[in-house]
Formats: sequence, C-alpha cells, structure tokens
Amino acid sequence: MRVLMVAPGTRGDVAPMAGLGQRLQGLGYEVAIAANPAYAPLVVESGCEFRPLPGDLTELIKQPAPGAKAAPGGVLTFWRRLGEYMDNAATGTLAAAEAGTDVIMANSVAPYAYDIAEAFGIPAIGAHLQPIEPSAAYPPVLMNSARSLGALGNRIIGERAAAGPAPYDAPSARLRKQLNLRKESRAAGERRRRKARSTILHGISPAVLPRPADWHAGLVMAGYWWPPEHDGWEPSAGLVDFLADGPAPVFIGFGSSAHLDPGFILEATRRAGVRAVVQGAEGVLGDDALGVGNVPHEWLFPRMAAVVHHAGAGTAAAGFRAGVPSAGVPVYTDQPLWASRIASLGVGPQPLPYKKLTPERLGDVIAEAVRTPSYAQQAQVLAAAIGKEDGTVPVVEALRNLEK
Repeated sequence: MRVLMVAPGTRGDVAPMAGLGQRLQGLGYEVAIAANPAYAPLVVESGCEFRPLPGDLTELIKQPAPGAKAAPGGVLTFWRRLGEYMDNAATGTLAAAEAGTDVIMANSVAPYAYDIAEAFGIPAIGAHLQPIEPSAAYPPVLMNSARSLGALGNRIIGERAAAGPAPYDAPSARLRKQLNLRKESRAAGERRRRKARSTILHGISPAVLPRPADWHAGLVMAGYWWPPEHDGWEPSAGLVDFLADGPAPVFIGFGSSAHLDPGFILEATRRAGVRAVVQGAEGVLGDDALGVGNVPHEWLFPRMAAVVHHAGAGTAAAGFRAGVPSAGVPVYTDQPLWASRIASLGVGPQPLPYKKLTPERLGDVIAEAVRTPSYAQQAQVLAAAIGKEDGTVPVVEALRNLEK
C-alpha cells in the first residue's frame, strides 16, 4: 500500500511523521511525505520519499523577543500571509497526490487533503499531533490558552471555533471547484466526517492526555510517533566534554516558535545557578553554557537536569519520554495545553507564558524545576508508562482496515 503523509508546518510537524513513516516502511508500506523543502533531508534520511509543499512557515510564525515590537503589518498581514502559505500547501498536496498514492494521511492543518482524496476516490485518515476535536475535556487549542471553560463551555466554544473561519477555508473551496466536487465548506465537511465517525489518529500518549470520554469511536489516541532514529549520529566532542565537565545542565530551546538572545537566557540560568545547553546559538557561551544546533532530543534530554522549552507537541513529548523535569514557556496554539499538562502531571512547574517572560521569572522557573524532587520522581513514572506504548500499532490497524 502506498501512503502519502501530508505535513505542512514546521519541523515539529514533520519529524513525527518521518519517524512513523520510517517504521511503516519497515513493515512493507511505501511512504511518501509532503512537506516544506527545508525538511527534505529529514524525510529522505528517514527512508521515505519526499514530495514538496511550497513555502516556509518558520519565519512567518516566529515570535519576537519578549518586550520587542512585532513585525510591521499586524494581524491582518499575518493572516493574509498564512492564507497564502496554506493555498500553496494545498496546491502542493494536489501535486503530491497526483504522483501516486492509495491513501492520504493528513495533519490537522491540511483539511484540503480530504477534498483531494474524495476527488481521487481514495481514503483519507487524519494524523493529528494536537486534539482539535471539540470536547468537554479541554478548551480549543486555537484560543492560545489552556484555561478550562468548564465541561459545557469547553464543548460549546470548541464547536464554535471548529466552525469559524480558518486560513485553509479558501484553499479547500478552490480545490473543490477545481476538482469538480460539489460545493461544501471546510467546516461542513468536518461536520460530515464527524457524523460518519471517520478515523482520526492522534500521535499523543494517553498517559499524557487521557482519551476524552466524549470522543466518537473513530478518534484514536494512538500514542506518540517518535522522530526517525539517527543511525550513525555522534555528538560533537565539545558537547561530550561539556556534559562530562560538571553537574547535569538544563536544556533551553524554543524551536521554531521564538528566538531569544543568549544573553537573556544566560542571565536566567545564572540566576538559577545551573549550567545550560542552549539550542540555536552554537558554540561556547561561557564556562557554564554551551550552544548547540540540532541535537536529537532522545539522546540529549535524558542527560539533562531539566528541559525548558516552548511546549510544542514534539518537544514536550520528548521531555516526557526522557524522564526528567520539564518547564513550559508556551507561545501559541496548542503549546499552552502541553505546558499545562506538564504541571498537571506533576513533572514540572506551572507554565510561564512567553509574553510574560523575563530573565528573573525564567530563572525562578528553572530553579523550581531542578530543585523539586517530586518532579523528577513523577517524570520517571510517566516515562515508564510512555515506554510501554507503541504508537505505530493503531496506525497499522487503521491501514489494514482499509485493505479489507
């Protein structure tokens, strides 16, 4: 069976799919992944075929340093550019499907993949890293907040958010017209699939977010999909020497979400009295800090005293898997949810919202994460539970059901 995974977005959206694709290929599936060109090496190294989606979302969504002015143009300019990105992604998805596939697996920001699958007469399955289904169990992730509105409020606002305007509405409508499909809005299509209990697989551990009781039968909490294994990867001598030269450091990195000046971070880590590995600023940053580039989290995180990050789905998962305390500094969308889960699960402090970030507050959060014994104890318990899961199994089951 030929599987096309559609993964517009940043590295955090692509890496889990590349890892899942690598495992599916080992089971005999032919996997192609449609993603932005920046992630072609990641896809190819996983052994999957790369199919391009034009664009680069990273620069569009990256936030300025706390207190700095946002880029000129404001919200309207951002939404226009985001709409253009989604339109290009929809065009690329059509081309990727035309290159051949038997089934499409699409992430949560690629609903136009369902329109393409309908036109081609092939099945489509959701492959989500975030819980976007309206539910009483959590507020909608588009609210940029994890504050519960109560069971009824969460459900009602979640349904309204799902039906509201989105940057992929116009691309979906354009493709349906181009492919001679009947007129149907993106929101109406999602309601139809929800009524039909269509399959959506979630690459989320039920140990981290228990499956909500009000989800329909087609919504599957599969377990995490880990990034590809890095055969032959070796850490730099500088990193090995730094780790060996003192107590376990704290990792600090904000992925594609934001960029902080190393001086800002070092002021915080020195306030907390810890050594640091800082992602995004390569090289020696002092006797107590080292900047690194793209180091596999599965190798690095277990060697840390704690991990401090933006609480993106993949980075948060890597922290949970490592069995060390975490601290979330959420920026937007689903990040507040994962940062709140860190605290709710007892593996780290309460979230520190990025917009409230200062060196003093960050230093205090780091100190709390490192010096609270219960966080480390609970982190080990959670990592053991996650280690018993295999997120690939429900995916294979869903694909085999399509072959019957």
